[in-house]
Amino acid sequence: MANGRDELSERKKLILKAIIDSHIENGEPVGSKSLTQNKQISCSSATIRNEMAELEELGFLEQPHTSAGRIPSEAGYRFYVDWLLDRYNLTQSEIEDLQRSLRQKQNELDAIMQTAVSLAAKLTNYTALSIKPRQPRITVGRYELMRLDDTTAVLIMLIGGIVKTKYIRSNRPIPQEATMLLAGVLNARATGITASEITLPLMMEMERMMGEYEYLVSPVIKAVCETISVFDGGEIRFEGINRLLSYPEYYDMDRLRDMLALFEKKDALLEVLSEEARSGGGMQIFIGRENLVKVMDNSTLVFKPVIENGRAVGAIGIIGPTRMDYRRVLATIDSLTQSVTDALESPKNNPDSNV
Repeated sequence: MANGRDELSERKKLILKAIIDSHIENGEPVGSKSLTQNKQISCSSATIRNEMAELEELGFLEQPHTSAGRIPSEAGYRFYVDWLLDRYNLTQSEIEDLQRSLRQKQNELDAIMQTAVSLAAKLTNYTALSIKPRQPRITVGRYELMRLDDTTAVLIMLIGGIVKTKYIRSNRPIPQEATMLLAGVLNARATGITASEITLPLMMEMERMMGEYEYLVSPVIKAVCETISVFDGGEIRFEGINRLLSYPEYYDMDRLRDMLALFEKKDALLEVLSEEARSGGGMQIFIGRENLVKVMDNSTLVFKPVIENGRAVGAIGIIGPTRMDYRRVLATIDSLTQSVTDALESPKNNPDSNV
């Protein structure tokens, strides 16, 4: 099968592009007769039929029925995305609306991402998603413990430059000397390790170090693990799931039910997308069976990480049929992720900036 830009003649590329553009627009198989109306294709219907037959042999087209025209295969869509796609430019009003909406939400990442994913669904008419990727290794850098009263203390944890607190309540007294001792034990034994690395033998060692105050170790370690798990759990949100019903590809109720189950459970998709988002790469496009989640074998997933200070803090994506409007989707995702990055890194949102 041809897989490089130069392995198809210019005429074949032109015909393949015209077929995919037409199929994206109306969802129907494309015949040679309709292509003769395309002013860019200056050849006879017979020549077009021959070229379409060769494109089918090469694996770029499929014929759903004997008497029907052709539709693109996954390989055809992949060639189209990699080599034939024209740049789509959002209108000035679309860009202004997008930027205006994001500027109103500059203070919090969650609010910005929710606004962005709503805009993505609205601008493309597909299902949009936002991702807060799972973090592979979250650890506490330092602990402090502050006694509030006889049975209550506050555990203070420094995680990646962010301070998190948890109230610790005990049925037994929490003396001042116990809080000082426990802070020292935590800093000596529980910094720089993940929740999964806090094992029973480690807890028993810390209990021995605490002596008569060993009863404080269990509730404190529970609070540490709860905090870390929330911090690194990741999150995925969807917007416009009902938009899938606009496309014949999702009329099959069994397939639609499987897709909705995927959106509800989220874990399989979140695991895949977290790994890709953390890589910090550019636009990612998974067409049909390229998707690692089997139920999406008739769909295309497009997403791109959102970068803040050189680190991927999330991603914005689109899910739709394989015949999605790739030009519009790619332009929308590009513009949105850049706008979110600009909003996050703007002087208003960065108190350390001297600007």
